[in-house]
Order: sequence, then structure tokens, then C-alpha cells
Amino acid sequence: MSEPRLSFKEMCAKFDVTPRTLRYYEYIELLFPEREGRSRFYGTREIARMTLILRGRRFGFSLEEIRQWLLIYDKEGTEAQMRTWVELANGKLEELNEQKAQLEETIDALTSLRDSTARSIGQT
Repeated sequence: MSEPRLSFKEMCAKFDVTPRTLRYYEYIELLFPEREGRSRFYGTREIARMTLILRGRRFGFSLEEIRQWLLIYDKEGTEAQMRTWVELANGKLEELNEQKAQLEETIDALTSLRDSTARSIGQT
């Protein structure tokens, strides 16, 4: 039984990305589809990489951070990649918690200002 392969169009549909996005990920060497003539096919490895790319983007990592992280797997293997992932995740969590604290502070200030303004005009 052969490895599952997706065409370019199927890959776009599976991951809900535009053709432009998929071509860009190839251009910056995040993905390496098999080529048969002008057609591109994505095997299990590329499908897994795309899953990781989109997950990384969702968590706020830059494409360059994701590219470097994927290169670790290619050069050093799974364990090194996982160690690096933990470090990257720790850094991102610290950054997100700081943003969360800033947002909570802004929300509190806005709420307070709204409430005091509403009271001053007799609106509750």
C-alpha cells in the first residue's frame, strides 16, 4: 500500500489555505512537495509539516522560527526538536502572559473610565 498523497488543490482544501500561501511555504522552504511534471504532491511528511506550520502560526510563532524549528528535526532528530519546542513554548507563554496582563490592565482602565463617565451623566 502506498503512502497517501494529496494534490496541490487537495492540500489547500485540507488545510483551508490559499494556493498563494501554499506556494509561499514552498518558496521559503517550509514544504517540499514531490513534483511530477507540473503537478505537486504532498506525502505524509509534508502533511505533518503543514500541520506543525499552522499550529505554530496559531500560537504566534514567526515563519522563520517555524522554519528553524523544522530544520532541527531534519538535522538532529525528534528529541532535539522537542527540547527546542519546549524552550520556544516557554518563551511564547511568557510573552503571551505579558500581553494578557497588559490587556487586563487596559480592560480595567477602560471599564473604570466608562463607569465613571456613565455615572457623571446619570447613566448606569
